[in-house]
Amino acid sequence: MKPEEILAEALKTLRAGGTILYPTDTVWGLGCDATNPEAVAHIYEIKQRADSKSLVLLACDLDMVARYVKEIPSIAIDLVEVNDAPMTIIYPGAVCGEQGAAGDKWHLAWNTVAADGSVGIRIPLMDWCKQLVFKLGRPIVSTSANISGEPTPQRFSDIPQELKDAVDFVVPPSVDTQSTGKASQILKLGLKGEIEIIRK
Repeated sequence: MKPEEILAEALKTLRAGGTILYPTDTVWGLGCDATNPEAVAHIYEIKQRADSKSLVLLACDLDMVARYVKEIPSIAIDLVEVNDAPMTIIYPGAVCGEQGAAGDKWHLAWNTVAADGSVGIRIPLMDWCKQLVFKLGRPIVSTSANISGEPTPQRFSDIPQELKDAVDFVVPPSVDTQSTGKASQILKLGLKGEIEIIRK
């Protein structure tokens, strides 16, 4: 498949409420439309993980982030502008739907958000991922491609076959040109400039 055909197939799958296995700027991830609670529930099933845990999402830029959080702390803008390594920011006040509500593109699925209402979002440093999210027009889930509690695969060849079989579309490894094989740093921000380092 040509790169544009791969992108089109991934988009088709996401728009239909399906799940994908795809490379990111960190590690290979399981993904779906982050505004679709049923698709998100399927990701939790694949990972065999409790849905009381939140998920990291990918957005293409700060404008997209601003549509899905109530307020962006000003320090986040500075951090994103100078950032040159994968960085996930946990924002307070996600804009999400009610539990049990059907999905809509203006609200994150309720099961992507932490119990305190915060949500972790990364703007990927990988052109293919940015293009995928931009063309979808809303954030996508990006959780590591492993069963909960198992080691995080650093390469496509490390991913268990059962996960490859469980998703609706597997992006060919040829697309993976920018993955670091390492998880991103995670920072939790407050609206008054507070920064908590969750993971370096």
